[in-house]
Amino acid sequence: MLKATFQDVLIAAKRLEGRINKTPLVYSDQLSTETGAEVYIKMEALQKTGSFKVRGALNKMDALTQEEQKRGVVTASAGNHAQAVAYASTLKGISAQIVVPSSTPQTKLEGIKRYGGELIIHGDLYDEAEDHALQLAEETGRVFVNAFEDDLVVAGQGTAGLEALLEQPDADILLIPAGGGGLLCGAALVAKAINPAIKVIGIQTDTSPPWYYSFKAGKLVDVEYRPSYAEGLHGGITAGNFDLAKEIVDDFVLVTEKDVARAMYWMAKQHHYMLEGSAVVGIAALQKGLVPDVKGKKIITIATGSNVDLGRLAQFYNEFEETGK
Repeated sequence: MLKATFQDVLIAAKRLEGRINKTPLVYSDQLSTETGAEVYIKMEALQKTGSFKVRGALNKMDALTQEEQKRGVVTASAGNHAQAVAYASTLKGISAQIVVPSSTPQTKLEGIKRYGGELIIHGDLYDEAEDHALQLAEETGRVFVNAFEDDLVVAGQGTAGLEALLEQPDADILLIPAGGGGLLCGAALVAKAINPAIKVIGIQTDTSPPWYYSFKAGKLVDVEYRPSYAEGLHGGITAGNFDLAKEIVDDFVLVTEKDVARAMYWMAKQHHYMLEGSAVVGIAALQKGLVPDVKGKKIITIATGSNVDLGRLAQFYNEFEETGK
């Protein structure tokens, strides 16, 4: 059971001060015109290691005891949490084993090595990588650093939402990419504390939709997983994050893989930002008209990361430039 609170986010923000980037909240003229809303994009893609994940990883590492630091850590990730843990552990002088699935983009694999993590590729999906990381933790005595089901990680990720809402505290809608739920829960805690009337909506792809169908059912349900351009959101969810989210998240929306590809292309062309698939799902949902009652509203969506393979982005650019669809 997760017990993270708004106060924990405030403590994390103080702890992280000066060690992370305060990322910009960018107003999108184009998206605002398209939707009739006032749309802001929180650019966590410009964060250290290229994603918001460093916030939670640093907050977690700071809390390890000296004995735990000597044992080292092990984690599983689709890529961004892996880079963040590698970066944070190197700063603290802690040994880190990083387990990722084979679907992890090359740019994220290079980042893990660059930041000093011991890279281990295992399985095709995130859940398989996580099972192996848990086994390594049991065998080696390393501390397992969960990518999302951890109060310190949730609080750290929530600081991204805190920064955004301190700039625009009267926002009406907050759109949050929903993977494991660390950012979702952390940012939602902040949003509801600052403005209980704000609508918090999680966004997933239809190729990895456990949040969407579990939320509709009111309990955790099994879903089918397929390959996704938004690999950072891929994989199952846990009871801890689900139980917390049920109290503070209002709804979930699904976008398609083509929606994701188009939004990646659109952000590169219109705003000149290279964003990964996980980062653009909120933008995709707005472009497809999937978020209800947006006209005249102030909306914040979080662009979570920039760790995209250039070849993939070039493919989408060529495709949409040629077809216009």
